[in-house]
Amino acid sequence: MKKIRNHMVGVDHGDVVMFSDFEHDGVMWTGDGARQTRAHVEFSDTFRGIPAVQVNMSMFDMSNSTNARVDVQAEDISSEGFAIVFRTWGDTKIARVRVSWQAIGELHHNDDWDLY
Repeated sequence: MKKIRNHMVGVDHGDVVMFSDFEHDGVMWTGDGARQTRAHVEFSDTFRGIPAVQVNMSMFDMSNSTNARVDVQAEDISSEGFAIVFRTWGDTKIARVRVSWQAIGELHHNDDWDLY
């Protein structure tokens, strides 16, 4: 559990279009096997520490002729941003994906002192 020590709590959020591969026969739409794509997100302000980050698909368009195999995660989380990582595998054919994200954490406060 993340415990927040002060009243300066920041909530940042957004949407990222990860890819739209059906438009140009990209690897997510035409490929087979393990595939992944990454998108870097920068927060609108720097958190005091590492925030809690949640990602979820807000739009998912795939072929109905194959199984849906999807993994979406937040990785490399820092006080300044993180990476959204989208993975699929097997014969899954994905046309396009949009991912929503939300980060919650402590913000810097005027009364914070850096002594050392």
